[in-house]
Amino acid sequence: MKGEGTVIEGKDLRVRRGGALILDVPHLAVREGEVLSVVGPNGAGKTTLLQTLALLVAPFEGDLLFRGRMVGTDLAPLSFRRCLAMAFQEPLLFDTSVFENVASGLKIRGLGKGEVAATVMEYLRLFGIAHLSDRSARSLSGGEAQRTSLARAFATRPEVILLDEPFASLDPGSREPLIDDVQAVLKRMRATAVFVTHDLMEALRLADRMAVMGSGRILQVDAPGEVMNSPADEFVASFVGVGTILTGRVAKKAGDTFTVAIGDREIESAGDLPEGETVSLYIRPEHVTISEDSEFAEALAAHTSARNVFPAIVKRVAALGYYEKVVLDCGFPLVSYVTRQSRGALNLREGAHVTASFKATAVHVIRKGRE
Repeated sequence: MKGEGTVIEGKDLRVRRGGALILDVPHLAVREGEVLSVVGPNGAGKTTLLQTLALLVAPFEGDLLFRGRMVGTDLAPLSFRRCLAMAFQEPLLFDTSVFENVASGLKIRGLGKGEVAATVMEYLRLFGIAHLSDRSARSLSGGEAQRTSLARAFATRPEVILLDEPFASLDPGSREPLIDDVQAVLKRMRATAVFVTHDLMEALRLADRMAVMGSGRILQVDAPGEVMNSPADEFVASFVGVGTILTGRVAKKAGDTFTVAIGDREIESAGDLPEGETVSLYIRPEHVTISEDSEFAEALAAHTSARNVFPAIVKRVAALGYYEKVVLDCGFPLVSYVTRQSRGALNLREGAHVTASFKATAVHVIRKGRE
């Protein structure tokens, strides 16, 4: 079962280049049977971390343990590497057939001819490329080449598979079905995997847990829902798409809620904090509802479970994939996502007067202390 036991554990991992500290991870544990997605912007240290876990970075400081055994002391590095497989952003294939590429790792491990053939064909089928078995690797499209690379990595049935942005160089038509196939294979194998990506949506699709990196450090590790809705700090909040970040002071508390003063407005949040404390408020855009006319704000407040209802002016509307991003002025900036149909139905345009609302439980609060 997922979470039962730690497979790979890093302690005080540090990598320096040219005197600069580019990786500083006090602790990281990869659990049995989980997919740990490592996300962050370019330059965050994601690939350096992955390469360190694979012993592809030298030198590095700190300790690396595999199933409780110290790599390099209790376990030889070569023995450790044989427990891993890695797939990269750009597929690195031999100038042979697809079959021979997928078979290469199995042959190195000394498997018999019949077992090699059966295993190769199993993974060619799982990745939808059995019909390409005899094709030269040089003749493959980008998507076919990456499928071959992933089939080769998974075919060795590694104890841990390391995936370094394997979908990043593919067009959407190739990427989406390949992500589905990788997800299915991971589930089928009950694999332990570390998946590096800068694409938040990819991470959310595959992850059991998610680690957010910035400036060579892991800033938060948690279940995807916790990271998305309860970010540890402003950097994480910004990366995971929290549209509204505000700073204010607790003005009053009553029962299971408290009120934060933001300029001349007040926002109610669930919880119990003392008056006078400075806090940051994080509000995800999908938790903000827009209604048509601000004149009905008072009536709306009486008939909705939302504790925060504000008249607002639309400052900007921009297309954002499947959604429209609406930037509002409520006396403080507020961001909401709506569908294209809702944009039309609400006649959302710059300067329009609307009502914005969100629940007290939708506000994530980070304490900053008293100033």
